[in-house]
Amino acid sequence: MDIAEQIKTESGVRRSQVDAAIRLIDEGNTIPFIARYRKEATGGLNDEQLRTLNERLTYLRNLEEKKEHVLSSINEQGLLTEELKKSIEEAITITAVDDLYRPYRPKKKTRASVAREKGLEGLATYIYLQNADKPIEEEASKYVDDKRGVPGVKEAIAGAADILAEMISDDATYRTYIRDITYREGILVSRKREASEKAMSKEQTQGGTRSGKRNDGTDERNVYEMYYEFEEKVSGIQGYRILAINRGEKEKVLTVKVNAPEDKIIQYLTGHIIKKDNKYTSPILSEVIRDSYDRLTAPSVERDIRNELTEKAEDGAIMVFGKNLTQLLMQAPVSGHTVLGWDPAFRTGCKLAVVDATGKVLDTRVIYPTAPQNKVEESKKELKALIKKYGITLISVGNGTASRESEQVIAELIKESDTPLQYVIVNEAGASVYSASKLASEEFPQFDVGQRSAASIARRLQDPLAELVKIDPRSIGVGQYQHDMDQKKLSESLEAVVEDCVNRVGVDLNTASAALLQYVSGINKTIAGNIVAYREKNGRFVTRKDLLKVDKLGPKAFEQCAGFLRIPDSDNLLDRTGVHPESYAATERMLKGLNLSLKDIKEDPKLLNVISDTKKLAESLNVGEPTLKDIIEELKKPGRDPREETQGPILKADVMSMEDLRPGMRLKGTVRNVIDFGAFVDIGVHQDGLVHISKLSDRYIKHPLDAVSIGDIVEVEVESVDPVKKRISLNMKGLNR
Repeated sequence: MDIAEQIKTESGVRRSQVDAAIRLIDEGNTIPFIARYRKEATGGLNDEQLRTLNERLTYLRNLEEKKEHVLSSINEQGLLTEELKKSIEEAITITAVDDLYRPYRPKKKTRASVAREKGLEGLATYIYLQNADKPIEEEASKYVDDKRGVPGVKEAIAGAADILAEMISDDATYRTYIRDITYREGILVSRKREASEKAMSKEQTQGGTRSGKRNDGTDERNVYEMYYEFEEKVSGIQGYRILAINRGEKEKVLTVKVNAPEDKIIQYLTGHIIKKDNKYTSPILSEVIRDSYDRLTAPSVERDIRNELTEKAEDGAIMVFGKNLTQLLMQAPVSGHTVLGWDPAFRTGCKLAVVDATGKVLDTRVIYPTAPQNKVEESKKELKALIKKYGITLISVGNGTASRESEQVIAELIKESDTPLQYVIVNEAGASVYSASKLASEEFPQFDVGQRSAASIARRLQDPLAELVKIDPRSIGVGQYQHDMDQKKLSESLEAVVEDCVNRVGVDLNTASAALLQYVSGINKTIAGNIVAYREKNGRFVTRKDLLKVDKLGPKAFEQCAGFLRIPDSDNLLDRTGVHPESYAATERMLKGLNLSLKDIKEDPKLLNVISDTKKLAESLNVGEPTLKDIIEELKKPGRDPREETQGPILKADVMSMEDLRPGMRLKGTVRNVIDFGAFVDIGVHQDGLVHISKLSDRYIKHPLDAVSIGDIVEVEVESVDPVKKRISLNMKGLNR
């Protein structure tokens, strides 16, 4: 297979782009580096296109290795024909190769292999050729042999039938047809298990968190009720339904099967296998065909299809998770505030952390305004003292246990305060994971887990990206069914999302944590630690060239990372930008040709507006036009943060409860999670409301992500409120034009 040509056909990009991308990947360049600094070579392929290309490259190379192994194995058996070799070489999926290899693959002991050991293959061939002119029993009598385990004619015919059944099941052409028609016309059926009558904690699918499930076949709250009598065509079932059904089956609440168009399949097999109307062989072959399908092919094909459905569902869920994570990480920082991080709790008290505008923790406290202590006035007094002492202007409150009670205290405090003060409810998903981690204990060795969590809650408001990279992306809670899918695949995908976001924003070389630095292109955990160690020893990086003094950071790593690492207060303006050091000389030549200096540009970036013909200028500077355009944009806005273009969180000064909601009310809210069937919006009542996909937009959309993203500030209308089930239904149609 010409892998590059195959990828070109699939992706719709030019062959030269594919060749360049493959070459750059094979040379050890990272996806963010290629996407940002090798646009000329790849024709401007972005990071998402490059990651998809890289995934296909890996798959197709594995496919070629599989073909080599299969061809070698069949050849060693002396069974490789030119026709079979051609079929294997032309296969474009691993499944197709497996189907072709099935008859030749070493098998464990089967009924057919036992029959072959008994010498019954000749009888099987006799039946299959359909030339019999006498009862099969007469031919079968020749194979009766007690010593070989064939005591009678009946056993001989049964053994021959087993050989034929396996032969039919192993035929790649038949198997492909059966798999295809089952996928096209089959029906996925789920039913409630009869034993599913006991209690089970309700699953919270909103944030993708696990339910308190007991795996005992119970479903008291009817979490899976819609799947008790569920049927849908295999080809049309939505991915989130597959994942829900899989979980219900795993928890022994549901039974699941695929109903195939059996009559068509049997008719197809009969038409291809029974070539003659032979009264002696046709009845046997008919039974063999049914047995082969029922016993061997159908269960295998059902497994294949369900695995394929699950894989596609996982890929879809991971894609949604990745999009959500991107939006969460790329939320605008809330800068310029001294923030009070508030980790709410009941019995153990609310943990507080005062964090200045640079992220430094100034103070920590524990107060007890909630049950059972209820020391509200005492807590307010302590809060007022902290606000006055540190000039706190914003409170970041985690949305966990006791959040609502804490919010009430904060709202009262704001009313009583004579200084401007606001608060924000922050999704604290993953804060407890971080606070108990080795990283947190190294960062805050003097704090307990509650204090660390409060600091994290404050910092994730000030700089979501810098703080959230410290947490396993799977623990951030912006997906669905993430615990039910391939964890390795999920982790790799989300790590790539974080890497892309970090490099898109850029990192301050003199303040970034090791946790943030290790996501920068070309930097691993060891080098990240060495960069921090260099800072501790030398104070700060003065220029990007200082990176070459870092232990284990060689020329290749420097090439990959330098453009993404910024020094905001550097004397060299270019070190503050995303201009790569390899382009410094071209940048200086460009400015010299315009009779300008970096100092001139620093004072007035608009001076670059005189450039009109970038193509001609790029040729004169011997650089690519995309690179030149990027240089100009960077110089116009040195240190630009792409997150500034996104909406910030809603700052509040008062509290509202679920009981205050009424159908028809219109409110502003923040999109907290996007899933396949809708979006959850935080409207400030501690229970996110669901906007079903049908209520998200006036126009038709295939997926909620076509209409909203995490972090979006949207207007919603309350449709219904169910305080008992804690469900809020919202509508966005006609409200966000």
